Amino acid sequence: MSSALRVQAQFGQRALLLATAAVPLTGWTVHALALHRRLTAAKKDPLTGLLRRDAYTVRARQILARHGDNTAVILVDGDHFKNINDSLGHAAGDTVLAAYGTRLTAWAGRNASIGRLGGDEFAIVLPMHRARLEVRLATLMGMLHTPVVLDDGRHVDVAASVGAATPDVIGTRDLPLLQRAADAALYDGKHSGHAHHATREHTSEPSINGRRAGRPGTHVWGQAA
Repeated sequence: MSSALRVQAQFGQRALLLATAAVPLTGWTVHALALHRRLTAAKKDPLTGLLRRDAYTVRARQILARHGDNTAVILVDGDHFKNINDSLGHAAGDTVLAAYGTRLTAWAGRNASIGRLGGDEFAIVLPMHRARLEVRLATLMGMLHTPVVLDDGRHVDVAASVGAATPDVIGTRDLPLLQRAADAALYDGKHSGHAHHATREHTSEPSINGRRAGRPGTHVWGQAA
């Protein structure tokens, strides 16, 4: 066999080996990507695209550890959401919840932890200098009070109550305590149309399961749904 033919044969064998090796590599790559997508999906609420409570909590604690006092904990609760479900149907309610998810994501940005805690209850933890908090919350309230357009073109009036807590005011970087304070502040400002700021006293107000006594839909802050 001539030297030229030997080189061609060797090149062909190498190409075959590379092609053969690429088959399982490609297969594993596809498998890894599919697994990553499933794991990512498992961390998110399918309706709103927001983090489920466990994933939200992990991310929120990371933000608090990294940014400390320059962090804000925001609790959001939809107003009169049951009336929307009862009068317009659950499909309309789902559209409203999805709109909440989109608006909270647009407002908070990619550096935040944004979670759906259940029903129409949401939580956000994000880096935030206190000097900017008032203006940013006013923007959030405007977004949450903008009507939602349904698939059939109807406009639904929506509203939400918001409570905010910051570590420097509350005196702790403990996530459950900050959430408790923000939620108590939310309840104080319920239906007011304004975000309510938590004080240290909000952490010690009488509550049941992390919520103030008498409020329906209670749950324990920091626990999985």
